[in-house]
Amino acid sequence: MGGKKKRSMKQITKAQKKTGKKEKQVAKPSSEKKGVPRLIPPKLKDDALESELKKIKVITPYSIATRFDLNLSTARVFLNDLERKGLIELVSRSRNLRIYKPAG
Repeated sequence: MGGKKKRSMKQITKAQKKTGKKEKQVAKPSSEKKGVPRLIPPKLKDDALESELKKIKVITPYSIATRFDLNLSTARVFLNDLERKGLIELVSRSRNLRIYKPAG
């Protein structure tokens, strides 16, 4: 049945040239790291926060997490606090997702 065929000298030199090029093109690790999501939501008394929320037609935990750079779990807690304060209203709720709209 035999094993693998022995490569010719020409094939060996071609393979060495290709690996030599690949070693030169090794990607440098980037020194820039992506921002880590915050665990502290913005303050509820902030007027800028209220005006920002009024601009959004549909408010979901994901939209708040991306807009304010929060963890998703922190955004859910933040939305619950906003609902208790009366700044947003619950529109629809399922097992996995809650959808809100600005109050008023």
